[in-house]
Amino acid sequence: MRSHLFVRRGVALALLAAGCATTRPPSPAATGAEPTSEATEQAVALADRARAVVRRCDEEQDATVRAALVREALAAGQGCQQVAPSTPGCDYALALALGVQAREQRATALQVLPTMVRLLGAAAAREPGLDFAGPNRVLAILLVRAPGWPLGPGDAEAGVDSARRAVALSPDHAPNQAALAEALRATGDVAGSEAAARRAVALARKALEAGEPDGARWLREAERLR
Repeated sequence: MRSHLFVRRGVALALLAAGCATTRPPSPAATGAEPTSEATEQAVALADRARAVVRRCDEEQDATVRAALVREALAAGQGCQQVAPSTPGCDYALALALGVQAREQRATALQVLPTMVRLLGAAAAREPGLDFAGPNRVLAILLVRAPGWPLGPGDAEAGVDSARRAVALSPDHAPNQAALAEALRATGDVAGSEAAARRAVALARKALEAGEPDGARWLREAERLR
C-alpha cells in the first residue's frame, strides 16, 4: 500500500513545496581530478540549466510540455556529469532531474531512487552547503516519502538525520525547517514537527516580505505542515 501511495505522490523530489531546489545557481566544487576552468564553467551552466528546467517542469500544467522538460533536464544533468564527473553541483542537478522523471514517468520511480540517494549523499558529503544544504534537504524528503525495505530506500529516522543536518547548515532557510517538520511528523514527533513548521512559517513570511521569488510557495507548504 505504501509503495502505491508513494508512486501516486510522484516522487516530486526536485521541486516539492518544501523548496528542494531554489533559484540560486550551484557552486562548483573540486573532486579528486580538478576539471579545467572551461569545464567548470560548462558544468555550472549545465547544472543551473537542469535546475531551472526542473522548476519549469514543476509549474507546467501541460503533460506533453512537462515530458519535453523532463528530457531537457535529464540531458542537462547528464551533460553536466560528462563535463565534470561526480562534482557536487552535477550530482545534485542530476538527482533533481531524476526526481521529475520519476514523477512524470511513475513506472521508473522505484528504479531511480537508489541513484538519487547515491547522488545526493555524494553531493552532501563533498559540498554540504550547496543550495542552502539542498542535498541533505532533498535526501531527507526522499527518505521520508520513499517506500522502505525491501521495495525502496525509505527510512524516516535517517530522513530526520538528514533534515537536521540541513537545518544545522542553514537554519534560516524556510525549506530546511519544512523538511525537518515533515521528517519529524513521519517518526511520530508531532510536537517537534509543529515547532519546526512554525519556524518554517515565520521564515517563509520573512522571505516573502524580502521579495524572495519562492516565498509564497514556501509559505503555503509551511502552513500546510503546521
